[in-house]
Amino acid sequence: MAPPAARRPTQLLRDILDTSEEFEQHVGRTLSVNATDLEAMEHLIMHGPLPPTELSRRLNISTAAVTSVIDRLISVGHVTREQHPTDRRSVVVVPNPRSVETAIATLMPMIMGIDRVLDEFDDAETTVIERYLDRVVTIYREQLPEPTEAPPPKPAVARPRADVPGPRRSSSKPDVHAGP
Repeated sequence: MAPPAARRPTQLLRDILDTSEEFEQHVGRTLSVNATDLEAMEHLIMHGPLPPTELSRRLNISTAAVTSVIDRLISVGHVTREQHPTDRRSVVVVPNPRSVETAIATLMPMIMGIDRVLDEFDDAETTVIERYLDRVVTIYREQLPEPTEAPPPKPAVARPRADVPGPRRSSSKPDVHAGP
């Protein structure tokens, strides 16, 4: 038996998730980094310099793996290791301002374009959109494990995976289910 068809707004949310993933891959290509390195860059851009152990915790990867991430980011000029400002025995990973500018220049047109879409709605419609999206976020969060139930960090060597893009989903076409 085929699962029930999702309503149009739910299909559009799936499209947003798919398109967001494609856009993230585009940003990664723009910065010449893989997905994990891009995620590290996002943390550094949003939160500023971080010690490697904190970056490891935020990425949920081992300290050995984060060392490889940092080394790759250094090799392409996106970050530097600098002495911790208050602890001489420690270092922090600092994003390169030019790399931050490149990332922001790639992201801001999309972010501002999405924000401008709200100009097309009156206050009452905007309130409904906010309420709907707030509920969607709540449902997503309810499906996540409690922090104490989180899986252990990922190993330093990830399983190989093909970087071949899969089929692109589009909400303009109904999903076709094979089978009886």
